[in-house]
Amino acid sequence: MADHAHADHGPVDYNDEQFGKASPGKIGMWTFLATDGMSFSGFLLAYAVLRMRSTDWPNPIEALGGVGLSGFMTFILICSSVSMVMSIDCCKRQDRNGMLNWLLATILGGAFFLGIQVYEYIHLYTDMGMTFTTYAHGDDLFSSTFYAITGFHGLHVLSGVLYLCWMYSLAHQGEFDNANYNKLEIAGLFWHFVDLVWILVFTFVYLI
Repeated sequence: MADHAHADHGPVDYNDEQFGKASPGKIGMWTFLATDGMSFSGFLLAYAVLRMRSTDWPNPIEALGGVGLSGFMTFILICSSVSMVMSIDCCKRQDRNGMLNWLLATILGGAFFLGIQVYEYIHLYTDMGMTFTTYAHGDDLFSSTFYAITGFHGLHVLSGVLYLCWMYSLAHQGEFDNANYNKLEIAGLFWHFVDLVWILVFTFVYLI
C-alpha cells in the first residue's frame, strides 16, 4: 500500500545509515539472490565433482548435439537483459510506451527461451537417449545433473517471466507513470541474476 501511495508523488528517496539509498525491497531481493546463488553454486559444484570422478563422462558438446541451440538461447537472454535495462530507463524518463514495449520484449524473450528449452529436452530424449536417470552413451549421472541444473534454471526463468508479467500489468495500470521505478528495478535485479546464472551454466555444462 505504501509503495502504491508513493506512485502518485514520483520516486521515493531512501537514505539508510547502513544500506544507503537502497530501498527495503532491493535489500530483500539482494538477500534472496545471495542465498539463491548458493543453490546454483551447489549444483555446479556437484556437477564438477561427479564429472571428475567419472571414467565414462561424455563430451558435452557431442552429447548435447553441439552448442548452436544453447548459444542462441544465451543470446536471447542477453538481449532480454538489455531490453530490461531499456524499460527501466524509459520509466525514469516517464516514457510510458517505451517502458511497456521494452518490458514486453523482455517477457517475450524469456518465453522464447523456455520454448527452446522444451524443444531441446524433447530432442535429447527422443534422439540422444537422455532421460533424467539414464543416458544411452555414457555415465547416467551426466543426464541427471544436466536436467537438474538446466531444469532448476528453467524454473527461475518461468518465475521471472510471471514476475515480469505482473510488472507489465502494474505498468499498464499506471503504477510507474511518475518515474517511481523501484518495483520495476527490483524485478530487473532478479532477471539479470537469471541471465548471469545461465551464462555460468552454459559455460560449465555446455562448453567445458
